[in-house]
Amino acid sequence: MNRHLEAFLEMMAAEKGAARNTLLAYRTDLEDVLAFLRSRGDDLLTCQTAALRAYLASLTDLGLSERTQARRLASLRGLTKFLLREGIRADDPARLLSSPKARPVLPKNLTETEVDTLLATAASEAAKGPRGLMLQAGLEILYASGLRISELLSLPAVALTRDAEMLMVRGKGGKDRVVPLSETAREVARKLRDTHPKGSKWLFPGRDARQPLTRQAFFLALKDAALKAGLDPARVSPHVLRHSFASHMLGRGADLRSLQMLLGHSDIATTQVYTHLLTERLQKLVENHHPLALAYVEGGKVVPHPAAED
Repeated sequence: MNRHLEAFLEMMAAEKGAARNTLLAYRTDLEDVLAFLRSRGDDLLTCQTAALRAYLASLTDLGLSERTQARRLASLRGLTKFLLREGIRADDPARLLSSPKARPVLPKNLTETEVDTLLATAASEAAKGPRGLMLQAGLEILYASGLRISELLSLPAVALTRDAEMLMVRGKGGKDRVVPLSETAREVARKLRDTHPKGSKWLFPGRDARQPLTRQAFFLALKDAALKAGLDPARVSPHVLRHSFASHMLGRGADLRSLQMLLGHSDIATTQVYTHLLTERLQKLVENHHPLALAYVEGGKVVPHPAAED
């Protein structure tokens, strides 16, 4: 079966443009399925739907979340469809399996004040040397554009032209999109690029200028800056900055379609997780301005509060 799994992963990389981390996640999920089937004396070439349903039930017994179960099932469906398409199986045993309903997880984000404090701390660190300048440029671009950390660190040096107000970004699945740059982000990124060794390929080079900066190196610098800014490092990450960008944009009136384009979401349903902010804002609007929110009951009648008549 392993050769079929390898063929499936090769197809995902070649046809779907799946990133390395995505392929690793698929491999981990599918090897878990295969191990379960082997423990029952079965395999994915001959198993029936009942065996796969038993596998999903075992995930519930292990206490795995609905989101994890849904991801495992998505990986499994991808492989069984591949086996059917390639004529390796005559049927798809995962076709009738129901995906567990994943409870929506509201994105965590920093407040605008906390982001301002973090950026100010990064600016102070930039005056101390290249490491601080790298951090400031990274944070300014992340918060100005809502990039994923993988997108940020894979930016080529040539992505930043002298008059650049936008960046061309290669996102998930090899899809390109254009994102804006703030004036501060442009200025700091140019300063960073000017410190690069001649011929450096990456906007954020690592110790070896021929390679991009690693996630681990950026994370360590960010956690250190969070501590100096008086923030809990556990609450601060590149992904939290991405959520903060989206939350603050929506809170200030951005529409979901524009936000979807900026974030590089292929499906607007992914972007709609941020609509909880709109709900909270509308609720406060009603509480502060609706006449019945400023009313009280007297003698069995609703009497407008005097403030409602102002």
